[in-house]
Amino acid sequence: MAPFSIAIEVIGWAAAAIILAAYVLLSLGKLEARGYLYQWMNVVGAGGFIINSGYNGALPSAVLNVIWAAMGLFTLWSVWRARVAARAAVP
Repeated sequence: MAPFSIAIEVIGWAAAAIILAAYVLLSLGKLEARGYLYQWMNVVGAGGFIINSGYNGALPSAVLNVIWAAMGLFTLWSVWRARVAARAAVP
């Protein structure tokens, strides 16, 4: 197996570990669903899956993870906006 292919596999396995860890930590109450860390773990994990599945030609998985990452980024943006608005409302 070529070094590039090995790197793609490592990225895929790391992505799986990150997303699984995010879900376990959420389920155990260690992370909040609208928290920055949980959302960033999902975005980074989805990014790894996009690279791995795209390279391996698994287009349905790649598209799903593009949507997954976009949802995470949208959630990060909406949480950030809500926190900024909450700080502005405090005199």
